[in-house]
Amino acid sequence: MTAPVQGRLDDVVVVGGGAAGLCLAHWLSGTGTGVTLVEAPDGPLRPAERTWCYWEAGAGEFEEAVVASWERLRVRGPDGAVIESAPAPLRYRMVRSGPFERLVHSRLAASPAARVLRATAHEVRDAPYGAEVRCTTAGGQPLVLHGRRVFDSRPVRDTPPHRTLLLQHFRGWFVRTAVPRFDPGVADLMDFRVPQPGHGLAFGYVLPLAPDRALVEYTEFSRAPLTTDAYEAALLQYTGEVLRLGRFTVESAEQGAIPMTDARFPRRTGRAAFRIGAAGGATRPATGYTFAAVQRQSRAIATALRESSGVVPPPHGRRALAMDAVLLRALDTGRVDGPRFFTDLFRRVPMERLLRFLDGGSTPWEEFGIGLRTPVGPMLRTAAELPFLARRATGRSEESPR
Repeated sequence: MTAPVQGRLDDVVVVGGGAAGLCLAHWLSGTGTGVTLVEAPDGPLRPAERTWCYWEAGAGEFEEAVVASWERLRVRGPDGAVIESAPAPLRYRMVRSGPFERLVHSRLAASPAARVLRATAHEVRDAPYGAEVRCTTAGGQPLVLHGRRVFDSRPVRDTPPHRTLLLQHFRGWFVRTAVPRFDPGVADLMDFRVPQPGHGLAFGYVLPLAPDRALVEYTEFSRAPLTTDAYEAALLQYTGEVLRLGRFTVESAEQGAIPMTDARFPRRTGRAAFRIGAAGGATRPATGYTFAAVQRQSRAIATALRESSGVVPPPHGRRALAMDAVLLRALDTGRVDGPRFFTDLFRRVPMERLLRFLDGGSTPWEEFGIGLRTPVGPMLRTAAELPFLARRATGRSEESPR
């Protein structure tokens, strides 16, 4: 390849210091790949502290950044029925973005082939030697970075053309109760004992951190987010009338919205420029989980570059995406009742198998068996409908043909 006229030529430039960018920079540096990680300077472009959760067997690569984990998981139906299980060898883990960033930065600082720069990236474009990233430093100076490859994790503005688009939107409180109210050994993945919206579904989510501390969230799968006041009212109802926490204080809060869609996210934006993370389709459409997928994809990219294959693998397989498209459509049209669907699925399928399925690690035979434990008629009708629906960049789901 032709070298740049001036400046350092990295093997890889990674744009964005979120989960995807940090994971990829970490795995690349471990293979000796020359990598520059570009993070936004302090200010409005740097996101607030975030929480990422995932399940994994054994001690993972980022175990030092795990702030809490749970061996047992629970789902509660609308009638209060409890499904609880220990999905060994899997364990549910919580990572906070601050400790995770500090851990990866310390590892990158120990690698002579890696560096971290604070700058605002504006444009990624092809160059004779690969690709270049045009930036502005924190001091306002222009900066051009050169890489044989560029991996861009910055959020995309618009969702690509799709047939179904729901949002997983939520607000969570980190609470401290006056007296012990939580079992630190059990996490509630879905608690459907909350009022259900007219469209979509809603549930509570409780991750205990201590007998008197927990992250308590109100979450909806629907087409549009709520106002902050509406989330606050829902959380007050859930913590007061359902969980009966009594007196408590809110130590901090977090809020967000995650697209759940069958859109096809392009992984390549130029001859040597690629998208990763949520911008590259790493969010699992049916669950909203992303962290495990970016770890998987980052390892695969690092291996591919080390072996000079040049292949950037997709974060999810075609079979998984096809099944997710059917589920999203069935939920969006109301053909399946969301709380009943998920409650029945967790009741009828061993939790370890179901979590592997949701993470893309199940076999075709296991997936067939899981499919038989869903409402077969509505799901088959939805699968038959999907090929005839147009993909539109409308910001909403396509209407079903009458």
